Amino acid sequence: MKFYSTNNKNISVSFKDAVFNSLPKDKGLYMPLSIPKLDAEFIENISNRSFQELGFEVAKAFIEDDIPEQELKRIVDETLSFEAPVVKLDDDSYVLELFHGPSLAFKDFGARFMSRVMAYFSQQNEVTLDVLVATSGDTGGAVALGFDGVPHTRVTILYPKGKVSPVQELQLCSNGPNIQAIEVDGTFDDCQDLVKKAFHDPDINKRLTLTSANSINISRLIPQSFYYFNAYRQLAINGIDDPVFVVPSGNFGNLTAGLLAYKMGLPVKHFVAATNANDVVPRFLAGQDYDPQPAIQTISNAMDVGNPSNWSRILDLFDHDADGLKKLITAYSFNDDATHVAMEQIFQKDGYIACPHTAVAWLAAQQYRSEHPSDDAIVSLSTAHPCKFPDVFPAPMRAKINTPEVVNDLMGKEQSKVKLSNSYDDFKGFLMAY
Repeated sequence: MKFYSTNNKNISVSFKDAVFNSLPKDKGLYMPLSIPKLDAEFIENISNRSFQELGFEVAKAFIEDDIPEQELKRIVDETLSFEAPVVKLDDDSYVLELFHGPSLAFKDFGARFMSRVMAYFSQQNEVTLDVLVATSGDTGGAVALGFDGVPHTRVTILYPKGKVSPVQELQLCSNGPNIQAIEVDGTFDDCQDLVKKAFHDPDINKRLTLTSANSINISRLIPQSFYYFNAYRQLAINGIDDPVFVVPSGNFGNLTAGLLAYKMGLPVKHFVAATNANDVVPRFLAGQDYDPQPAIQTISNAMDVGNPSNWSRILDLFDHDADGLKKLITAYSFNDDATHVAMEQIFQKDGYIACPHTAVAWLAAQQYRSEHPSDDAIVSLSTAHPCKFPDVFPAPMRAKINTPEVVNDLMGKEQSKVKLSNSYDDFKGFLMAY
C-alpha cells in the first residue's frame, strides 16, 4: 500500500516512509492511496472473530506486505493485550470503554501499535529515532509507556503547563531515560506548532532522525480503527447492527479512524462528533467558515484543540464535499457547566462514573437522540479512566472511583521534566543539544 500527502496526491511513499517521516514535506498529512474494502463475508461473520483477529485483518489490508504477516500478527497481538468492552447503560445507549490499557486512555491502542511498528523497522538500520509528540493530556502518557525502553528510540513529549491533570503529568514525567517530558509555558496548540516547525527545520533534520507520535502519524490511526470493528462485533453478537458512534473529539484522530473503518465497509449509521468549547468543527458543519481559534482550556483537557490537524484528513476522505460530510457526521459542542451536570446525571441515572470527555460524548448522544428519535443503538466512546481527573468530580462520586494499582505505583516514582517557553528558538536549542 502506498500513502500520499493530502496536499499532493501525485506523490506517494511506502508505509515505512509514511511512518518515519510523519509529515510530508509539503506539510500535508499521509493517507492511504486507496481505502481497502473488506469483503461482505468478513462483516457477516464478524461475531466469530476475536479482537486480535479483527485487528490483524484490518492492519493487513492497509500494510499489505510491508511487514511480514507473522511479525504483523505479533505486533497486533501485543497491541491488543487488553479488552475494549461495550457497556450497556439504558435500553439503546452504550459506552465503549477504551481505557483498560496501561495508560488508562484510548491512546494506548495507537501508541502501542506505532512503537512496535517503529521498533520493527528501526532494528533493521540501527539508527536512533527521535520521536516528537505534543499532548493535551492522554497522548503523551500512552506514547511514553508505549516507547519506554524501546531500543533505538528517544521520545520528547511537549505538554502545556498547568493544563494536564496531576495523574496525566505523572505519566509523562515518570519514565525511563529514553523518555523526556517538556513542560511548555503555553497551550496545546503552541506545543503542536513547535513539533511541526521542528519537522520542517533543515538544521534539526540534518542532526536527528525525526518522526511524530501524534495522530498526524498514520500508524496511530490504523489501530484506532480496530476497536470500531470490535465494538460492532460485540453488538452483532446481541443482534444489533448499524450503530451510531458518538466520538469525543479534539484533534479528530479518533473520528478519522472511525471513518476509515466505515470506508472499509463497517456498517455504521451515523457519526456524532462531540467537542467541548473548542468548537471549530461544529461551527463549520453548521454552515460557518472553518475558522481555527486559540485553544480554550476546559475540564475535558485532552480535547482542548483549537486547530485540529486531522480535519484535513476527514475533508480528504470526502473529497472536500461538505454536504457529503453532513450526511454522515453531526457535531455538537458543550461547555464545562454542561459537562459537570452530565457527569452527575450519568451517575444518578445509571450508576456510571464517566470522565469529562465521556460526559461530553454522552451529552452529544442525548442531543442526537432528541433530534433523531429512534431505537438505534448509540455508542459513546469512553476515552479515559475517571481516576485521571479526580478534581472534577464531587466528593460522593470521587469516593466511588476505583483507582487502578498502576496509578498508585506512579506516586512513588522519581519525576523528571524540562521547563521551556513557547519560543521555537528555545525548543530548537534543546533539540540541537541532544
